[in-house]
Amino acid sequence: MRIILAAAVIVIGAMDAMAIEEAVYNVVKKDDKFEVRDYAPHILAETIVEEDFEEAGSKAFSRLFGYISGDNRSRDKLAMTAPVSQEPMGEKIKMTAPVGQQRVRERWAVSFMMPASYTLETLPVPEDPKVTLRQVPARRMAAVRYSGFWSEKNYLRYKMELDSWIHERGLTIVGDPIWARYNPPFTPWFLRRNEILIPVDAGAD
Repeated sequence: MRIILAAAVIVIGAMDAMAIEEAVYNVVKKDDKFEVRDYAPHILAETIVEEDFEEAGSKAFSRLFGYISGDNRSRDKLAMTAPVSQEPMGEKIKMTAPVGQQRVRERWAVSFMMPASYTLETLPVPEDPKVTLRQVPARRMAAVRYSGFWSEKNYLRYKMELDSWIHERGLTIVGDPIWARYNPPFTPWFLRRNEILIPVDAGAD
């Protein structure tokens, strides 16, 4: 236990020292671990990958990290921000075959939020054509926060809880769910901040 506590102190200290910029939002409603938030407009550096849920983030991370580390036309380095987001691109499709069924690989959009000091015009242009920049308008999101491993099992569990909470409060879903991760990989699982965000209609509280 002493070793675990010591590791936690070290990790928390490292995270404080990093002091990375996070997405800006206002909390409209709070209910235990659930929230309704209004997010400010922001820009994403985004890439599309075809991998399983748990592999998509790893494959995309190096590509996106390369961009903010200088793999761009002006060779500028950008500060790391939070969260790293992942959302589905299209539905899962099953194909039949004589030997049975197999699931076609999912397509995921994985993104880094860009520092608020930049605009689309001032951000460096990515060298990798698989990295694109996208403006996201202001939007309202229902959110659930949890700690734990970066697993599809945890994602599905908390997504189901958030879906139920949204339905119980009569909110209308207007977009796909987003999985948001705020911590570096070396963070112990019990200290990780993970969230699922689902866009909802801002016309009703």
